[in-house]
Amino acid sequence: MALRDPVPAEREAAPEQTAKRAAAREWKIDYLSPAGEPSLVPPDSVQWRVYRNPIVMGIGGVAAVLLEFADPRIRSGVWDHSVYKVDPLGRSRRTGIAAMVGVYGPASVARKVISGVTKMHARVSGETPNGQSYRALDPVLLNWVSATAAFGFFKAYHTFVRPLSPEDQARFFREGKPVAELYGVTHSVGSEAEFVAMMEELLPGFEPHPINLEFLNIIESGRAAPSVPRFLHRAMARGAVAILPPVVRKKLELGAEWDLTALDRLALTSAGRLADHWRDRDSPAWQAALRHGLPGDFAWRSPSVQRSLLKN
Repeated sequence: MALRDPVPAEREAAPEQTAKRAAAREWKIDYLSPAGEPSLVPPDSVQWRVYRNPIVMGIGGVAAVLLEFADPRIRSGVWDHSVYKVDPLGRSRRTGIAAMVGVYGPASVARKVISGVTKMHARVSGETPNGQSYRALDPVLLNWVSATAAFGFFKAYHTFVRPLSPEDQARFFREGKPVAELYGVTHSVGSEAEFVAMMEELLPGFEPHPINLEFLNIIESGRAAPSVPRFLHRAMARGAVAILPPVVRKKLELGAEWDLTALDRLALTSAGRLADHWRDRDSPAWQAALRHGLPGDFAWRSPSVQRSLLKN
């Protein structure tokens, strides 16, 4: 769900004004301070390695949204109680901020942000067009939203960057549990198999909707990052569809036009691996490492080097 979206009354304002108000309240996270304050997820974690990759975050984030919107209760909650309909990119950016602060931010700041999100969610309830009631704090919905994010980011890295060993997969899912619990999640999936089991319980209620195609078309258009070649945006949209469980893709009626071509796969694996080596000094991963008193490129070091640095 979104980070610091407007209160319901603000949705009656002009779309541009509503989007500007939401953007003005975005959290500005300082990952460099307070010096020495730990993050909720440790620096030598698999999550620090996965979340540092912008290609992974893009593909995994799109896949997570598609999985969330498959459930009409979540889709209606987002559509009726956030700025998604007038500013989908802004809302996605704020959701990304919430994900990054949970992994890299100072623990006290992460808890404050998560508390703000939870308070906003407490106001979100309603009814879907077909008469299903929903509450954003419904544990079933919270569990699914958390599971879709974990699955999307893990699967994107595993598919387009480099395969994660069974041990690293288990670590990745386990490392996210403390953050998920702060959101009110009662069941954090511990593996891809557990994700599939949760999905199968919800699957009968999944349905297609035009909003999914609208969202994918926005991603394809390149509006989210105009400086990135458009062909890569198209590939990322198809890559997100490609990592969906086939049964969900079928439910969402995302047909052959969204198939990943050989050229798409080459573009994504090349970009994903290149991004995995890009040491961005302005990234949360770099700045959070400095806050911990570690080299800025700590998240890019090998596990053996990380262990050595943490001992010193």
